[in-house]
Amino acid sequence: MSVDVTKSPEKISGMFDAIAGNYDFLNHLLSAGIDRRWRKRAIRALRLTGRERILDLCTGTADLAIAARTASPPAHSVVGVDFAGAMLGIGHGKLRQQRLDDRITLIRGDASRIPLASDSVDAITIGFGIRNVLDTAAACAEMFRTLHRGGRLVILEFAIPTTPIISHGYRFYFNRVLPLIGTLVSRHNAAYGYLPASVGAFASPDEFVTILRHAGFTDIQASPLTFGIVYLYTARRP
Repeated sequence: MSVDVTKSPEKISGMFDAIAGNYDFLNHLLSAGIDRRWRKRAIRALRLTGRERILDLCTGTADLAIAARTASPPAHSVVGVDFAGAMLGIGHGKLRQQRLDDRITLIRGDASRIPLASDSVDAITIGFGIRNVLDTAAACAEMFRTLHRGGRLVILEFAIPTTPIISHGYRFYFNRVLPLIGTLVSRHNAAYGYLPASVGAFASPDEFVTILRHAGFTDIQASPLTFGIVYLYTARRP
C-alpha cells in the first residue's frame, strides 16, 4: 500500500495535531525508551557552557528543548518553534508542570521561515523533525541565517540501517509493527503509516550532509546511533 509523503505545512501540522495527545507515550513505547538517550546525546554534542540561547526547531512537545534547559550546565534560554498548535499546547503543559516556562518559550512558526532575527541564537537543535519540512534546503538556509557566527547545529533524524541483518529487522518493525501499534493507540492510521514512509523518502546521511554543506555549514559530521537507525548530525556556522 502506497503512503502519501507529501509535506505541505497544513497536512503535516494537522497530522501531528491529531496525534498530539498520544505522541510522547508512543515515542517512548515504540523506541523502548531509547529516544531519551538520543536526546541527551544530542545535547551533549552542543558542549553547553550555560550562556547559550538555543533555538529548538520543530520542537513538537518540547522534549529536546526541555533536555537543553535541564542539562548540566543548562542552556541559558530556549526558544521552541513548531507549526502544530496542539503539539505546542502539550509542550506548554509540560513546561508549567516542570516550572520551566521562565526560560523556555514556545512559539508557532515554520522551519522554512524562522520567526527570529538573523544571527540571534548560539545553537540550533532539531529532534526528528527535519524530514517533515517541505523544503529541506530552505530550512537549512534559514538555520544558517539565524545562527551566530561560530554557532552549532545539532540534528537527530531517523535513517535506514545499511547492515543487512539490522536493515531487515528494522524494516519489518518499522513498516509492520510500528504502524500497527501506533494506529491502535492513536486511532490515526495515516500518521503511523507516514512515519516509516517519510524516513525512506528522506535524504540519505550523505545526501543530507551535502545539503548542509551547500547551506554554508562546516565541520559537518554524521554519526550513526543504535545500529544506524538514527543519525546525529553536527555542524557549525563558520
